[in-house]
Amino acid sequence: MGEHLALDIGGVLAAVFLAAVLVFVVISVRRWLFERGGGTVECSLRTFPKNGDPGVWRLGIGRYKGDELHWHRVFGFRSRPRQVIHRRGLIVSNRRRPEDTEAPALVPDAGIIEVRDGDLIVELAMGAAALTGFLAWLEAAPPGFPVDISTS
Repeated sequence: MGEHLALDIGGVLAAVFLAAVLVFVVISVRRWLFERGGGTVECSLRTFPKNGDPGVWRLGIGRYKGDELHWHRVFGFRSRPRQVIHRRGLIVSNRRRPEDTEAPALVPDAGIIEVRDGDLIVELAMGAAALTGFLAWLEAAPPGFPVDISTS
């Protein structure tokens, strides 16, 4: 009886281990597929719901696709973006350094930028180079594109 129990526990542990490895492989392949086309940056995001209280910082990958920034969670399975930020009509309303309580959740040397896209208000946290690239992407909008970069 004890031998069969040991085999059952071993089988369950092996199945759990294989499932964990499979999840890791799927997430890694998904990230590789996003990054192989270029135009991606590591970018944390948090939204501001209607009540104004900021949400939690979520680690993700920003991917530039024409006039949109598609944001995907790093640890996810969806191929569709969780958030789409349109360059047309975008307002950059604030730029700041992370507070001491925020810094551990963000990439090192992160800068935070508050972005408004209609009713959507989000904060994006990126490294210095990625933030410079984001601002350059905004400024490179075609003529007639209403983009407001009035950071405080």
